[in-house]
Order: sequence, then C-alpha cells, then structure tokens
Amino acid sequence: MTDPIADMLTRIRNAVRVEHPYVDLPSSKFKRGVAEVLKREGYIWDFEEIDAGPGKNLRIYLKYGPNGERVIRHIERVSTPGRRIYCGYQKLKPVLNGLGIYILSTSRGLMSDREARQRKLGGEIICKVW
Repeated sequence: MTDPIADMLTRIRNAVRVEHPYVDLPSSKFKRGVAEVLKREGYIWDFEEIDAGPGKNLRIYLKYGPNGERVIRHIERVSTPGRRIYCGYQKLKPVLNGLGIYILSTSRGLMSDREARQRKLGGEIICKVW
C-alpha cells in the first residue's frame, strides 16, 4: 500500500456513507494522531486499539446526529506521497468559513488548523474535513 492515510480516510468515508457505527483499520502512530484530532474536534465519538491477529487494529466509533445525519460530510486527502502541500500559519484559511478543519502535521505533532493558528505553527496539510 503506497498511501495508508488515504486508505484510512477512504474507509471512514465509506463507513459513514452506509452508516456503520464503527470502522476498523490497521493501526499506526500517525493514524492514532489523526483519530485524536478528529475526536478533539468532535467528528468522531472515540477510538481504541484492539488486538487482531498479528498486528493491532484501530477501531474508530463514528458520530451521527440525533436524526441520523452525518457529522463527517466530506473527508479528503490534500497532501499525497507524490505531492506534499505545506502551509505557514499566516496562510491557513478556515475551511468553509470555520465549519470544517484541516489536519496538519507540525513539528509539535498532529493538530487542527485552529490549534496551529493559535500556536503559530505551520506544517504539512494532511486532509480536510467538514
């Protein structure tokens, strides 16, 4: 697999479309960081690591509204292995006028664009979510 983050986002996107309560995917430190940002920003309920044979899996519990509406309406990879996208904190514009977020990989770890602007940090834009 050349892009495990794109695979993670695709699995989340597919599970949300068919309204699954959770999605399982192979675990890594970077994927746990992305899940932590999604949890802090209120896009998922929770996540946990579970043992699954030779490796560990990451189980992400998806969030839906009171009438079953999707909380994650769109999740898209921005920076790819072949084309990295970097941005300083001054040039980070809010996604949909603040209704969505960018997830950035900074020197202080993974964080949302709001946190990056607050801490005055730039970095690689991993994905955008709304």
